[in-house]
Amino acid sequence: MSSNRVVHSGGGSTLGDILERVLDKGVVIAGDISIAVADVELLTIKIRLVVASVDKAMEMGIDWWKADPALSSEAYRKQEKENLKREKAEMIEAEPEKPWTRRRSRRTEAETGEDW
Repeated sequence: MSSNRVVHSGGGSTLGDILERVLDKGVVIAGDISIAVADVELLTIKIRLVVASVDKAMEMGIDWWKADPALSSEAYRKQEKENLKREKAEMIEAEPEKPWTRRRSRRTEAETGEDW
């Protein structure tokens, strides 16, 4: 009867150690997928994936989540203010036009001799 044994290496890294290193340093995965028929390119998909911690991403100048209303409460409030302004402007534009009324001053009346 044969003995099946699992041998563990003593110097291995745990998943947590690997994840910590990846997030600390950052990893970029890039690739292009191209679909062509008879040497005519129909579709090209460019894939760029960055895996990094938030701190590392900000060091690299990546901070798109700050402007996304679904991810940032500040961006959400800003979007709500813009929506309210837009709605008010649309309401003002939708109001029927009022005829202009002309007001005359007493001086104008005296100078022109016109009656009210």
